[in-house]
Amino acid sequence: MRLPQEPDLPPQINIVPMIDVVFALLTFFIMSSLVLTRSAGLPVNLPAASTSKGQPSQEVVVTIAPNGQLRLNQTTTSLTQIAPQIQRLIQNTPNKLVIINADERVSHGQVVAVMDRIRQVQGAKLAIATKRP
Repeated sequence: MRLPQEPDLPPQINIVPMIDVVFALLTFFIMSSLVLTRSAGLPVNLPAASTSKGQPSQEVVVTIAPNGQLRLNQTTTSLTQIAPQIQRLIQNTPNKLVIINADERVSHGQVVAVMDRIRQVQGAKLAIATKRP
């Protein structure tokens, strides 16, 4: 007695797991590229100025947060320590640009005090970050 043979099914490639792997890799590369973007300062609401110009390189960034906290290249600092720290950062590069990234809610007096300290540093060029209206 002979059993009926089952018809041979053609081989199939299941692409669903491959699509899952591709999407996982895509997600990984998107997330890693977001982490690798360089952020020079902290996120603050910059004041608007219609005459603002872009600056080529932001090597030294001083950020004044809305609560008055002072940071130099993302490192917390104080008003008394900012001039020596900037002097150390720009000692080998004359005419280095120091950008003040101050929130629009920070008092004018505090911004002027920071500007005064930065102007005491020999070889520092001063700029204030703004955004176009």
